[in-house]
Amino acid sequence: MNQSTIGRRYASALFQLLEESGIEPARNALGSLAQGLEDTPALKHVLALPVFKYEEKQVVLEELCQRLQAPPVMHDFLNQLLKTNRAVLLPEISQAFSDLADQRKGIQQLRVSSAKPLEGPEQEQVKRELSETLGRSVDVVFEVEPQLIAGLKIYIGSQVFDNTVLGRLTSMQDQLTKG
Repeated sequence: MNQSTIGRRYASALFQLLEESGIEPARNALGSLAQGLEDTPALKHVLALPVFKYEEKQVVLEELCQRLQAPPVMHDFLNQLLKTNRAVLLPEISQAFSDLADQRKGIQQLRVSSAKPLEGPEQEQVKRELSETLGRSVDVVFEVEPQLIAGLKIYIGSQVFDNTVLGRLTSMQDQLTKG
């Protein structure tokens, strides 16, 4: 079983434990913890290495929960992660939890990559068309990938829709080398 699958299971369990009012605070706390793990190698080492005792790890996470004003349920949840040596999965859990929160609100998270930055009106048009196509509200993060040459690459969950010059050239190359 891969890490994202495990992360989704833990996120789903936490999501089911929370009341509606606790979802956004939990989302924010998980996001901050996940960012902390990515930005602070020392934190990741403390949580991952068996050199540190469970109680020491517990104190670190307890302090972080208090600073982040995490819902009380998260304290028990994080302790369970420590007991099962899954605390390093917080980035995956955070992403999966965020996806569940967005689904509850009827919002679809998307990423759109283009070769050059899209201006405000272009971004609004892309958002509007994606929202109409998907039949729900969308939250779009725009990225620039110059190697795409032209066109858009749209990421919806694990699906990628590639309508770029680079994508078409790669597809043509694949077809020519197979034949």
